[in-house]
Amino acid sequence: MKHLTTHHPAPRALGFAMPPEWAGHAATWMSWPADDQLWFGHLEAVRAEYARLVSTVARFERVELLLRDEESERDVRGRLDGGLDVEFHRVPLDDVWIRDNGPIFVRSGRNELALTNWKFNSWGGKFEFLNDDRVPEYVASQLGMGHWDLETVLEGGAIEVNGDGVALVTRSCLLTPTRNPGLSESGYAALLGAYLGIDKLLWLDGGLENDHTDGHIDTITRFTDSQTIVTSVESDRSDANHAVMERNLKALREMTDGEDRPFRVVELPLPAARLDGPEGRLPPTYANFYIGNGFVVVPQYGDPNDRTALDILTPLFPGREVIGLSSRAIIIGGGSFHCLTQQQPEGTVWSGDD
Repeated sequence: MKHLTTHHPAPRALGFAMPPEWAGHAATWMSWPADDQLWFGHLEAVRAEYARLVSTVARFERVELLLRDEESERDVRGRLDGGLDVEFHRVPLDDVWIRDNGPIFVRSGRNELALTNWKFNSWGGKFEFLNDDRVPEYVASQLGMGHWDLETVLEGGAIEVNGDGVALVTRSCLLTPTRNPGLSESGYAALLGAYLGIDKLLWLDGGLENDHTDGHIDTITRFTDSQTIVTSVESDRSDANHAVMERNLKALREMTDGEDRPFRVVELPLPAARLDGPEGRLPPTYANFYIGNGFVVVPQYGDPNDRTALDILTPLFPGREVIGLSSRAIIIGGGSFHCLTQQQPEGTVWSGDD
């Protein structure tokens, strides 16, 4: 297993690129919730929802579950059925958002799999997390996988790829001075091109109100295939999210793929009811779904739009079971199912030695 730095050839130069989420998975990596204070006293309800998520994913593919201590392992074993395809790992952890602090995998044309290890600074230094930035190194060591270590901050939820060289990001997140001061749009395009194989980087303005990620793309706008984009809309003109979502929708309708073809853009309503938590407005969204082997899990909030969201998303994923699961407690932490998962694509482990 080799540690590769910016002094070595970048992944793209060796034929690697980030696959789309709907490509086959070898496993899903997740981190078990353990800190009641971070969950504002709601840890029990969060764990109940989280256990249903783990159980659902494990019906379709292996779950590699990180556990921070003995109490977490006892709790997990008491909640999950023994026959599930779940592997436990004891790892120092701060929180659960492995989409953002975990590795981003890349795959070559020869089906070799490696990973990129970006710096995680808790969404621009909003929290004092000490351990979560070490997770990619742990995953690489467990897999014996060659990987690139970068000093650039990038959260997995901040980038959405279509598997055909196109990626979506938001200015409100990537251009914050607390992440990579001085890194411009063109600078990001070059960096993500070199390390994730992105040919065309498309920018939206912003995300949801009071989203502590500063507007991750995976909370508002997602690819469902290489040519189809589903994007959040807010019908209430008095809502603070309405204007931003309208600007995003207009921009998406004018965007094209790498061959200058327009995308198919599908509107996805935000939940109808406003949800508030200990730190003010929460950012519930149906766009934070997770795509796996033969399934898609979609967050539900006990909201009038829950069923509508499932009805919109189901035909966009032919051949996959679209499953609604409660995320009413989990959203108190600011994210949902996509934020809680990180796919390990299928592929042969690349050690970095050739």
